[in-house]
Amino acid sequence: MTPFGQALRELRRRKGVTQRDLAEAIGVTPAYLSALEHGRRGRPTFELLQRIAGYFNVIWDEAEELFLLAEASHPKVVLDTSGLPAPYTAFANRLAQQIRTLPPDVIENMDTLLRKTPRPD
Repeated sequence: MTPFGQALRELRRRKGVTQRDLAEAIGVTPAYLSALEHGRRGRPTFELLQRIAGYFNVIWDEAEELFLLAEASHPKVVLDTSGLPAPYTAFANRLAQQIRTLPPDVIENMDTLLRKTPRPD
């Protein structure tokens, strides 16, 4: 499941809406919506995000959070390490090989470390 899929499922649960009802209202199939929630589909388009936010009539802050979660929810990530030193490529490959087996606390620690690292502009 992706962060967006989890948020969408929670939003549906809070509002008492089934996948079928939402899918019909926003013009997608229930199968697509299920795949989106389970992380078997890539990020939704901006247009689809707008339809979802409109359907639930969410306030701007909640819609913005949903859009940011969608941006961080592509289930098949590509890391381009061309031009970087060899240890960067080795790390990216190790991460790709081991990510499914990492315990949640390791993911949380790595995420915390990355969030503390300044991003280049």
